[in-house]
Amino acid sequence: MTGGPGDCPLFPAAADGKALADEAGPFSERKRGLSPFPRHQASRLQTYLELVRFSHTVFALPFAVMAALVAIRFGGDGHWSPANPWSLAKPVLGILACMVAARTAAMAFNRLVDRAIDAENPRTASRHLPRGEIGAGEVLGLVVAASAAFVAATLLFLPNWLPLALSLPVLAWLLGYSFAKRFTSLAHVWLGVALGLAPVAAWIGLRGETLLRDPLDILPAAILGLAVTTWVAGFDIIYACQDAAFDAAHGLHSIPARLGVPRALGLAKWLHLATLVMLALLPLVVPWLGGIYWAALAAIAALLAWEHALVRPDDLSKVNQAFFTANAAIGLALLAAIAADLWV
Repeated sequence: MTGGPGDCPLFPAAADGKALADEAGPFSERKRGLSPFPRHQASRLQTYLELVRFSHTVFALPFAVMAALVAIRFGGDGHWSPANPWSLAKPVLGILACMVAARTAAMAFNRLVDRAIDAENPRTASRHLPRGEIGAGEVLGLVVAASAAFVAATLLFLPNWLPLALSLPVLAWLLGYSFAKRFTSLAHVWLGVALGLAPVAAWIGLRGETLLRDPLDILPAAILGLAVTTWVAGFDIIYACQDAAFDAAHGLHSIPARLGVPRALGLAKWLHLATLVMLALLPLVVPWLGGIYWAALAAIAALLAWEHALVRPDDLSKVNQAFFTANAAIGLALLAAIAADLWV
């Protein structure tokens, strides 16, 4: 997709029109030229990893993992126990497999659906499909394979049947995001919910039976999911500011195209304030969180403030710096703090 709701900021491209992975990633064209191995010897797997920006999983995976850590701290769910690590092997593997497969399917589908739009946008024209490095049929095959892998991975949670029952609705939401900017400016929120499902899904995978008996058991994951939703929606709006003019000219819906860049950046600040409020509420339902968590939350607030200071209506040149420095650090810092408070 293009910028903002058209270009998920978890897998962004550089503002100058070169895909970020092509500019600075491990598979950059520049680095390819310096490699002792010719391009034709590169594996197809490498191309797939580039296509879906696999290295950027760091933005989404920590939230599923931290929800799993909290769920484990709350205790077993009939079929596993924290006292027996082997009983946790299957559901934890299921969480990781579902996360990777779902993200791969959604990202590949995003590139497939938006290949014509990406070709028109100078910022995204160098992506794999527009430049003909990979064919649409091949990407469609990747989408089908990753989607099937996602559904199959939910079998690892059995006899907890909820992940399998919910797999197709979740997959529909994730893939549906790719069409959202064509009819709603709330595509940013759609993306936020897609990422916010990660901690909720991890919780359901580990505590499905308890949840069926007590629906309020979902509260820790729900609060974390809302925090992720507002966080992602906020920085997706910031990212979309790069393509505000392009989106408006091509009839694509985004908050910056609709409200203008200054008001869009203001809305992103409010969303990130809501993120901090949600994270501040988490210790109310996770009593083991203490001083380390609150210190991390203060650091996250500082990172968000720094991110907004970098991006101004008249200067969007530091958008990528804000994303890759601040946002990667936020997820990892929160994961480390929760792990430390719960298990140290």
